[in-house]
Amino acid sequence: MSDDGIGTGEAGGDAPGRARLLDAYAIADRSAPRIRMNFVSSLDGAVTIDGRSGGLGDEADRLAMRVLRTLADVVVVGAGTVRAEGYGGIRVDDEDAEWRIARGMPPQPRLAIVSSALDLDPGHPVFAKAVVRPIVATQAGSARARRDALAEVAEVLICGDEEVDLRATRDALAAAGLRQVLCEGGPHLFGTLLSAGLVDELCLSLSPTLVGGGAGRIVQGAPEADRRMRLLHAIPAGDLLLLRYARD
Repeated sequence: MSDDGIGTGEAGGDAPGRARLLDAYAIADRSAPRIRMNFVSSLDGAVTIDGRSGGLGDEADRLAMRVLRTLADVVVVGAGTVRAEGYGGIRVDDEDAEWRIARGMPPQPRLAIVSSALDLDPGHPVFAKAVVRPIVATQAGSARARRDALAEVAEVLICGDEEVDLRATRDALAAAGLRQVLCEGGPHLFGTLLSAGLVDELCLSLSPTLVGGGAGRIVQGAPEADRRMRLLHAIPAGDLLLLRYARD
């Protein structure tokens, strides 16, 4: 590490281990609500390849995701991401669960799904395989029958009248003790959070590949603006680069 905390390892070097990443992504003040985004992107800005983000990552990216989930109180995703990425019930492994317990945290982070239309199957693996009861954040205008069906498999939060109010969602999660939010997308949810001024951090895995094509960017739907971020670390992991930025 250099004096400013930015990694200066050589490209193509050994991937960092779990202990180093737990330290690199540590949260100094867990009492303050924080929304941390986690994305992977190609060198030319593509957020997917063949329609999914998973093909852009590697073992180092997956380790970073594991660490970020270990540090989170709740993992938030949009309903579209649940469908597109094939989410099942998320869980950290036994080693990470023990790490959390030793620090006074529940063994597993919660999962919260943001869905305005509630186009979710209660039998989806994200509910059926959950080790902790998921949360669904929706709005008051969503279909009552769908809310009732999902309430059988999840805790349903009403946040907003005609659309999901993400500030109210963040506050409701914080009131439940879920202050450290890890958002895994998708790009439209990122855009809405960014527009509302709710993004505190971006953790970006920069994949060493050029994709081309018509793949989207990590942010969709946010109006153009110069939103400055401050680099906290840049850690080489083989040819992939793990970047952590905070709101300036």
